[in-house]
Amino acid sequence: MITYRVGNNIPVDEVKALYEASTLGQRRPIDDPGTLEAMMQNANLVVTAWDADELVGISRTLTDFVYVGYLSDLAVHERCQRQGIGIGLIERTRAAMGPKSKLILLAAPAAVDYYPRIGFTHHPQAWILSATDPFPTSASS
Repeated sequence: MITYRVGNNIPVDEVKALYEASTLGQRRPIDDPGTLEAMMQNANLVVTAWDADELVGISRTLTDFVYVGYLSDLAVHERCQRQGIGIGLIERTRAAMGPKSKLILLAAPAAVDYYPRIGFTHHPQAWILSATDPFPTSASS
């Protein structure tokens, strides 16, 4: 039986193991424990799914709890996928965010077809600026 918890006090080694078992580890800095721990501690809404004492799912969100939340990570252990755990994580995330808040995410390539099936709509105006991308500073404008 899967149980859900809210909170970000999860040992970083358990988060790393889940990310590896869900393929999210391919796109996250799992070999940098300090960064991974900071990602967890600085997220202000973390919902987890547990099979007894094993972490099998996570939803990590940055939100203002009123208007918008960025669902930065949604991961479910590969052996537990297609059991409704991802939907359960999103349902609990939305409930914690408030009745007027919207949820925004960037889908992993393998999950592009998943989100429309569960009610998300595509938004073509998303933009990304990575830390290493060039950006004109006020001194160079």
